[in-house]
Amino acid sequence: MVARIAICFLLVSGMLGSEERMPGPRYTAQNELVRPEGYREWMFVGSSLGMGYAEGQAPSGNATFHNIYLQREAYSHFAKTGKFPDKTILVMEVLAPGKDVSINKRGQFSDRFIGIEVALKDETRYAEKWAYFDFIGRGGKGPLASAKPFAKDRCWSCHNEHGKVDNVFVQFYPVLRAVQPAR
Repeated sequence: MVARIAICFLLVSGMLGSEERMPGPRYTAQNELVRPEGYREWMFVGSSLGMGYAEGQAPSGNATFHNIYLQREAYSHFAKTGKFPDKTILVMEVLAPGKDVSINKRGQFSDRFIGIEVALKDETRYAEKWAYFDFIGRGGKGPLASAKPFAKDRCWSCHNEHGKVDNVFVQFYPVLRAVQPAR
């Protein structure tokens, strides 16, 4: 009986300790961010269609779906504190829409995987705390294994100006809005 209790304690304490090990960023020797893996097992916090980043431009008709994932530990920290911890990674999965294939030939759905972009909070590596990366690999190159951050004026400025909480567009992610502590 004592052995069973000890085994149960070890199993439970091991599970509780795993909350502290948030998947963090990895870097190459050339200081590039390594493409995050396993993000589909993280928290899905929202999706959008056609919400591009170019202000004042009319929709092109080639709108993509964006599915946003966040580490579970970062989600829990945000729910408790209203802040994103250092080493938070948000993955934006970009998918081409499928259409005209349902029974009624209406509507759209996430169809073809295009690639991912990443927002990363790394307070020791980036002066602005957040950096943004593109792993899509345009021009038929396939997905990139690593990437350099975009220039500050490319993504950071817009996220800093329009992100509701800590450079993150929380206003578009219902899962985060639902757990955001009142201020």
